[in-house]
Order: sequence, then C-alpha cells, then structure tokens
Amino acid sequence: MSLRKDLKESYSPLLFLASLGAGGMAITFFMYLMFMIPHKGSPIPRFEHVMTALTSGPMWHKLLLVFALGGIIYFAFLHVRLLVWNISEYRKFQRTEAFQTLRSSNAEVQLMAIPLTYAMTVNVGFILGALFVPGLWNVVEYLFPLAIAAFLAIGIYAVKIFTDFLSRVLTRGGFDCEKNNSLSQMLSVFAFSMIGVGLAAPGAMSHVQLTSAIGLGLAAGFTALALLLMAIKIVLGFRAMFEHGVNKEAAVSLWIVIPILTVIGITLFRISMGLHHNFGVHVSQASHYLLFAVIVFIQIFFGVLGHHVMKRIGYYETFISGKGRYPVAYAAICPGVAFVVMGNFLINFGLVKTGLLPKFSIAYFLLYAPLVYLQFKTIAVLMRLNRKMLVADKQDTVARAQHTPAE
Repeated sequence: MSLRKDLKESYSPLLFLASLGAGGMAITFFMYLMFMIPHKGSPIPRFEHVMTALTSGPMWHKLLLVFALGGIIYFAFLHVRLLVWNISEYRKFQRTEAFQTLRSSNAEVQLMAIPLTYAMTVNVGFILGALFVPGLWNVVEYLFPLAIAAFLAIGIYAVKIFTDFLSRVLTRGGFDCEKNNSLSQMLSVFAFSMIGVGLAAPGAMSHVQLTSAIGLGLAAGFTALALLLMAIKIVLGFRAMFEHGVNKEAAVSLWIVIPILTVIGITLFRISMGLHHNFGVHVSQASHYLLFAVIVFIQIFFGVLGHHVMKRIGYYETFISGKGRYPVAYAAICPGVAFVVMGNFLINFGLVKTGLLPKFSIAYFLLYAPLVYLQFKTIAVLMRLNRKMLVADKQDTVARAQHTPAE
C-alpha cells in the first residue's frame, strides 16, 4: 500500500486517528488471549503462556492463538506505519498557513489526537513485548518505571497543547460557541483519559509499592482532569447542538463518549486492583460488575443515539461510503474498538468472576458473538477509510510527477 505524500494544507491532525484505530484493533485481538488463554501467575498473557498453549494446549487454543497473534502483528505494524507517516506529514503541515489558521480556531483541539495516539503506541509496544520477547516479565519491574516516565512525558505534552489552546481562548476570546455544535471538543478528554489508563497499568501490575503508588496517583490525576473537562465540554456541546442542530461533519463525535467511558472504566478497575494488591484495600467483584454494566449501558445509549442522528443526516453515505475524503470519519473507529474491549471486561471480570456466567459455556460464546461482529465491522470501515483517504491513487501520482523537476 503506497501512502499519499506531501499533503501539506490538505493534511489534518485527525489523520492520527487512523494510526490510533489500527492500534486499537490490535488491542481487540489481544482481548482473546487475555481472557481465553490461561496465564496463571501473571496479570496478562506473555511469551511463555503463548508457547505453552501452542505446544500443549487444546486445538481450539492453538487456532485462537494463530488468529489473535496474526491480528495483533498486522494491526501493530499498521499502527506504527501510519504513525510514522502522520509524523512526517504533520511536520510539513506545520509550515503551512493552514496550520496557523487551525491554531487560531476551535479546531486547535485536533492537535490532541497526537498525544492520544502516542499513548496508544506505548500500550501496543507493551503488548508486543510481553507476547514476543522471552523472559521479559522477569525484568518487568524495571520496565514499569520507564512506562510511567513515557506516559508522563506524553501527558506533559498533552497538557502543553491543551493549555496553549485554553489560555488563548481565555485571554483573547474568539471561541465560536455556535460552531461547537458537536462533541468534537471532547477529543482532549479522550487524550487525558488514555494517558490515565496507561499510567494505571504499572500502578496495578507492579509489586513495588512506590512504583504502584506513583502510577496510581498519576492515573487518578489525569482521569480526574478528564472527568472535569468532560463535565464542562459535554454540557457546552449539547447546548450548542440543541440550539443549532448537530454539525453534520462532526456528528460522529456523539460516539466519542464510548471510548472515553471504556478507558476511564478500565482505569478505575486498575486503580482498585492496585490498591488491593499493594495497599490491602478490599475489592468486591460485584462492584466491578456494576461498574462495567453501567458503562456498557451508557455506551449503548450513546451508540444508538449517534446512529439515529447520523442516519437522519445521511452521514454514512457522505462520510463513510462516499467518495469524499473527510478525516473526521476516522472518529468512527474508536467507538467500535472501545465497545469490544469493554464488552470483554463486562463478560469476564463482570459476569464470570462473580459466578453469574460459566466461562466457555454456550451463553458465554453467545455474548461474544455481537462483539466479534462489531470487531470485524469496524475493521471493514477502517480499511475502507484507509483506501479512500490514505492510499495514493493515480491522481496523486500524476500530481507528484508534475511537481518533480526533470533530471
């Protein structure tokens, strides 16, 4: 696949969401290993568990491993490739007048897609290391502080981007409330919550109390910031939509609540487990069931609401299946990924752990059926958007040839 080059003014930071979506798809395949492959003594499956399942596990485990590992490798590679491409194109975009225009408008929040994607890169890298590097878990306590440092650096970068935007608005004004008739401003909430969930991972898994405390404290801080901004921005967004109707191009942002709730839910779960393992705080499995059940309920509501709104305005025909190149359409990938991940947590940590659902029963796999369907439906949409917006076509090739000096 040859990617488009030198987009310059036509580039959008929202194209980082293509890389984010690919990384998220790798996570959805990891969920099969997380909950269906035995990994006793470890919070996540690692290389040794994979080799045991491949050599001595039942046949369905072997088939599942080949399927899941193939998906992880492919989408992790796609994530990195699109990340490198985005970084290159973004640097060129920074030298254009379009970039300065973006920095002086509501659209400046689109820059939050960059730290959001960087946080996903760290998550994907951690999974690849655990699954494919033998013995990595033996030195994992040395890696957890590095992971905290990486997420903290990304968090500082995200805070800088957002405070530049917020301070400009608060000192000069100029925020166009009429054009805020969507939930696109909640991209900043998504970024901070993604950083929070990343910090919560070493906080939950480390057996070193200081490492755990630092991870959990920073995770709680970024999550609290995300919740505060969410309370502000969701009210402002719905107020503008009630008055002016939804912005057709950004209507898909109604679904952004879905991934935000998933990462916040997982953060709260990880914080509770870290407090339990390292600080003796009692944890009830029933509380996890209620947490995940409430989140899934709200996600379904926003999923249905967004679908009905987008169907009424012809969003799918225009932005997904249509020929136009609208980077905002990539925002449709994260909700599919997020609901699949949260569905896995509800089924396994919510229903199975509380004894409400026997693992690997018929009912268990029936509950997985809609998640698998949504996963592959989301993959199909991602591939369609990539072909339409990222793959160089003949017109792009001709344009580049015209701007290339003769040798």
